[in-house]
Amino acid sequence: MITFVGAGPGAKDLITVRGMRVLEQADVIVYAGSLVNPELLEYAKEEVVVYNSAHMHLEEIMNVMIQAHKEGKMVARLHTGDPSIYGAIREQMDILDKQNIAYDTIPGVSACFGAASSLNLEYTLPSISQSLIITRMEGRTSVPTLESIESFAKHQASMAIYLSTGMLEELKNRLVSGGYRLDTPAALVYKATWPDEKVFVTTLEQLPIVAKENGITKTAIVLVGDVIGNHSYTKSKLYDADFETEYRKKREL
Repeated sequence: MITFVGAGPGAKDLITVRGMRVLEQADVIVYAGSLVNPELLEYAKEEVVVYNSAHMHLEEIMNVMIQAHKEGKMVARLHTGDPSIYGAIREQMDILDKQNIAYDTIPGVSACFGAASSLNLEYTLPSISQSLIITRMEGRTSVPTLESIESFAKHQASMAIYLSTGMLEELKNRLVSGGYRLDTPAALVYKATWPDEKVFVTTLEQLPIVAKENGITKTAIVLVGDVIGNHSYTKSKLYDADFETEYRKKREL
């Protein structure tokens, strides 16, 4: 069996229990060494064979996984965060489908949620934002025209922007062009939940300056929106004494 496992955002103990158990049982682990915390490999058994996919091409990765599967071995393909977000898993699964090889997926905590926990942040504050947009700037991987930074900025929702730390000046300009204010709160979270995590809360205008001053050029996520540090939101109805649910009667006057 081949299992795609979400490693979580960085901290060793933020992998799911199910993911940890797969690592404990796996005979072969192929992990994204440029992004996954190597401490997660401490969950593996002593005789496990480990491959770092940062040094491998797709064909090499798949050959290792397919051969191990044919030998009856349990394979864990360990991806950073949650495999479904910028994990490039579909191309791997398509190859396995052609080989009639079964696989499954275990979700993980993505970086935007690890970063939110580091900031004690709620992305969906009533009257401020009820949506979270997860996106990226185009680089070597293109982005559909309808999903441009400017088009998303028009919504004024909370945004988590991946894979864009090396283009922060352009990102700032495009967010402002789309509708955000220069003084819109922003956060730059480097290696969210790792032991060497760094968190910077600033504004869109200062975002590129803060990154440059602190030498942050990669492995960081950008958060944008008025939910960052906002204390003027409307309280949720969820626990309102005057709001009745199937579990709780509203307060009697």
